[in-house]
Amino acid sequence: MRKRLKDFEAKQLGIKLKTSEIGNPKYSLTTEQYNQLIIIRGLGKRKFVETIKKFDKDGNVTSTTEKLQSKPIDVPEGFEIVKISTSNTTGQQWVQFKPKIEEEIKESINYDFINEIVKKHIKPIEVELKKVDNYNNSFDRLVYTDTHIGMTPNENGFSLYGGKWDEDELFNRLQETCLFVEQNSKSDTLIIDDLGDFMDGWDGETTRKGHKLPQNMDNQKAFDVGVAFKVKMIDILVQFYENIIVNNICEDNHAGAFGYVVNSAFKSIVEHKYNNVKVTNHRKFMNHYFYGKHCFVISHGKDSKSLKFGFKPHLDPKQIEKIDQYLKQNSIYKDADFIEFSKGDSHQLLLDYCGTDDFDYCNYGAFSPSSEWVQTNFKKGRSGFVLYNIEKENNIKQNNIYFFK
Repeated sequence: MRKRLKDFEAKQLGIKLKTSEIGNPKYSLTTEQYNQLIIIRGLGKRKFVETIKKFDKDGNVTSTTEKLQSKPIDVPEGFEIVKISTSNTTGQQWVQFKPKIEEEIKESINYDFINEIVKKHIKPIEVELKKVDNYNNSFDRLVYTDTHIGMTPNENGFSLYGGKWDEDELFNRLQETCLFVEQNSKSDTLIIDDLGDFMDGWDGETTRKGHKLPQNMDNQKAFDVGVAFKVKMIDILVQFYENIIVNNICEDNHAGAFGYVVNSAFKSIVEHKYNNVKVTNHRKFMNHYFYGKHCFVISHGKDSKSLKFGFKPHLDPKQIEKIDQYLKQNSIYKDADFIEFSKGDSHQLLLDYCGTDDFDYCNYGAFSPSSEWVQTNFKKGRSGFVLYNIEKENNIKQNNIYFFK
């Protein structure tokens, strides 16, 4: 849109001044610039604005209502405006803010610097495989989610079911996982899918802020533990597979940008260390990949900002339509014979192969024990992971479900 601006307004909007026109020159504004202009112009004196007029049957004004125009809202430090609603009659504004925390986390990390450190201190390793069998017609797939590193399930000692979730417990479960994968491996290729909420939060809050989380690690400790967990998993499993493919969901409601930073460091390390490991860090709410005649659509089930309620444990018509539209948009029906939609978030293992004929709908249980909030609002629950042995060219697969004690 085009608006006449005073010089100081143009400067505040970052627009180059026009000096050739008489009076206040016209400028082309984007929607974002126009919203900023509304705020700038609202910084003057408040005044009464006529909002309602009532007329008699002859069209004469019988009464009017005036309302004091509200003060403009200043943007708090550390926040950014994500939505502005403005009344056409009063000029009153409703401004929705979002903390800049995700951008600050991303911007505070120099990824080129990380890569240089990795190359300097880590030398590529030639791995001697401990398995010689080659199963070209199948692949293994390890799925885990909701690791919630840093969470404490029993902050004051009075949660319903107690529990412990610290660095020792985390790595004990990692050892159990890797041993189970080794014992049940039936392929030379392993796909590892982490479906999100790998980290419990940043500064003791979820990505949306305002939701306090009891945690037993600060950000720095959680980062170290998260990277060490993922690297050690690869260090153990790489000796049993010719190829390892890792998919990490980095758009979720707990880890968010913090999860992306951890997974980015992990990717830099293992891809430099091993030439047979490939890591993809997915930043969209829904993502997919193909392997053989299979397509796996992967999502945490809830995102970092938009969805108050994510995908439910049980399919409903709205969810079917949402997934169906994604499959059509990405030509997945045409390119894959077998489709699975995989999600975490609900902390429940529910594998639905019958809710629709078009795709399987699979909820995966949490790798971590239940938080105090989950214990209070729901139940103690189970935690674990799933290892699949899948044939590439057909839908024959074996589900190996593992629950931690």
